[in-house]
Amino acid sequence: MTGSAAASAPEESVAEDADAHPGAARTDQELLQAHVAGDPTAFSVLVTRHKDRLWAVALRTMRNPEEAADALQDAYISAFRRAGSFRGDAQVTTWLHRVVVNACLDRIRRNKVRATDPLPEDPERASELGVVEHDDPLEIKERRADVNAALHQLNADQRAALVLVDMEGYSVEEAATMLGCAVGTVKSRCSRGRARLVPLLRHLREPPSDGDG
Repeated sequence: MTGSAAASAPEESVAEDADAHPGAARTDQELLQAHVAGDPTAFSVLVTRHKDRLWAVALRTMRNPEEAADALQDAYISAFRRAGSFRGDAQVTTWLHRVVVNACLDRIRRNKVRATDPLPEDPERASELGVVEHDDPLEIKERRADVNAALHQLNADQRAALVLVDMEGYSVEEAATMLGCAVGTVKSRCSRGRARLVPLLRHLREPPSDGDG
């Protein structure tokens, strides 16, 4: 999945939502504007449309389902209350992702204890971390545990940048908008994060030897 596809796909699915939710044929921006104007259902339709991707970002950033659910709830409340501050200088989906990421980072910084639940890694993005794919279920499980443990070594900012760029497939520019920082900052966080992951994931970068075959 490319960065542009990740950002544009939800907008293209507007028509598909129309059958499930009355008025869902409206664009994201129209729904947000309607919510600000007092429409009691617009925000729910908007969030439902993008809930899967927002949940994926929250879960990969928090690494724990319960913490991710709490952070996502914080984000929804924040977005509901601050919808009037949306200036329209980015896509609504980008704004929503930024609110979710910020809620996750706030919660991570408040919590000193980190959970150790396995990261729900997307196999299609594994190559971005230099990890070679295997077909054996046990090897896949072990690899995910290794990746999870390695990501646990990164600070929250580096992990959020890598989740958006290397695992969710957003461009550096899109990630910068979501994180509310400069493009160079995202590049630096990704670079430093990857550099820290290299020695931790080196054993996953090459296929196992067939010498014992």
